[in-house]
Amino acid sequence: MEAYRERPVAPGVVLWASDGSATTILPDGCLDLIWNGAGLVVAGPDAAARHHGGGPPHVGLRFSHGRGPSHLGVRADELRDTTVPLAAVWSDAAARELTERVADDPADVLAGVATATPPGADDRFGARVFAALQRGAGVAGLADALSTTTRTLHRRCLPVFGYGPQHLGRILRLQRALARARAGTPWAEVAAVEGFADQPHLAREVRALAGTTPTGLLR
Repeated sequence: MEAYRERPVAPGVVLWASDGSATTILPDGCLDLIWNGAGLVVAGPDAAARHHGGGPPHVGLRFSHGRGPSHLGVRADELRDTTVPLAAVWSDAAARELTERVADDPADVLAGVATATPPGADDRFGARVFAALQRGAGVAGLADALSTTTRTLHRRCLPVFGYGPQHLGRILRLQRALARARAGTPWAEVAAVEGFADQPHLAREVRALAGTTPTGLLR
């Protein structure tokens, strides 16, 4: 199998599969429901990169755009920088029932989970905030567009994304910068286009969020 592959299964949700190879996982403001070959776990949003040391193949759902909390019934900030068994989030009976079904057919059953919960008010809020920050919107301007204050926006983002809009914006800017660099854009130009003060500023952000250098990030 490929080392990693994914496909969309619902708005803001992708089904992914990994061969279990060791890798560095960059922060993305998402919640993941993961079948690790032995059980189901929920991975919360990471504030910075974490290293996966390798293991058996995994299959998972990645809930982006703030959709994870309504699907999984947990605040994102309660799981920030941690991974817990599904039974720590759901009742033992509910977690056991889904685990038994997923064990028989991980991909198909997890894909069904993605469409089981219709979007709610928090999903719409999360999608709007995520999309705006993904485009590079500033926090103050986003708060004005939502007719709220930056303080209230921060408070509302915590249970949806695990952190406030400023940190989520930094993560999404890093993703945009990495995509440009992978496409062949020099780092100095990436820094200018994505609004970093200069290339050293970009390098400091890469170190803070990814734990490496820009060159190391590309590798």
